[in-house]
Amino acid sequence: MNLPKFLTADNTDNPDDNFIVHTEYPRFIINLIDDEIEFLEDITVSDQEELTLMTAELIDEASAFYDKEVARYQED
Repeated sequence: MNLPKFLTADNTDNPDDNFIVHTEYPRFIINLIDDEIEFLEDITVSDQEELTLMTAELIDEASAFYDKEVARYQED
C-alpha cells in the first residue's frame, strides 16, 4: 500500500482538535490546535538540533497540508 505523507484524523471525543498523521519517518500525530506531537516510534536521530529542525519543518508541512485540505472542502 502506498500511503500519502500526511493524513487528516479526527475523533468525536475531541471535536475541537485537528489531528494530522505523518506516515513517514519520523512517524507522528500532531494536534494542530496546540502543536502537541506524539511520536509513534523511537527516534534514531542522535543530534537533537537536527531533530528539532526536522520537526519544525514537518509541523509547517502538516499545517500547510491541513490548510489545503480544508480549502478543498470549502470549495464544494
